[in-house]
Amino acid sequence: MDMPAKMRRSDRSETGRTLVETVREALRDQISSGRYPPGTRLPSEAQMTQEFSVSRTVIREAIASLRADGLVEPRQGAGVFVLAPPAPVDLPFQNIDFVRISSMIELLELRTAVEAEAAALAAQRRSPAQEERIIGCLREVDRAADAGELTVEADFALHLAIAEATNNPRFGDFLSMIGSNLIPRKVLTESDSEPVPREYLDVISAEHHEIVNAILDGDEDAARAAMRQHLKGSQARYRALLRAGSFGKT
Repeated sequence: MDMPAKMRRSDRSETGRTLVETVREALRDQISSGRYPPGTRLPSEAQMTQEFSVSRTVIREAIASLRADGLVEPRQGAGVFVLAPPAPVDLPFQNIDFVRISSMIELLELRTAVEAEAAALAAQRRSPAQEERIIGCLREVDRAADAGELTVEADFALHLAIAEATNNPRFGDFLSMIGSNLIPRKVLTESDSEPVPREYLDVISAEHHEIVNAILDGDEDAARAAMRQHLKGSQARYRALLRAGSFGKT
């Protein structure tokens, strides 16, 4: 005699998903599509076992997974109800206006606090491979400047290499979260394609070399001071632009 269909079924669907995963995703799709809007009660276990041709245990596990994701809420004696989606969480550094000089100054103040310590830690903890990467990034910044190319990406790569040489991943995470926009070159020129004044790039290059040399020498205090001087100098330059009202909005 043939076994009942439910007993013959594998615990995996033809797609390779478990039955729980298949039911969970089907219900998730039904909720997101609006078939079951917030506040709506889901069908009963008995109805869903018929709809999906699975056991009550599968349904219960799928519902438990959706509950863990904050999509549904079982209510004693009433059933399982769909919850309203959670309010979106504002991520940090998403509301920065990178064409405002005042925004650049705010970032530079924060970077000074973080990156000065990153340089000091890099002087203590960097590996030979990390030294090699820092030197390579420094040379690329100089090469781009000499070739008249934009140096923003190369400059960011240098600062990121120093952060990674702390061997504390949080420093690199911080810089990566902001991205290359933390190198605020655009406020120095009227457009992205207009070259940054060579005199400015020479100052930045000298400061970069001082930072890197202190890190390679293992001089924690000098590395911290050099990075601080570099970023404080940038703050002073942007404050001068802000006072002059040369570019951007304030």
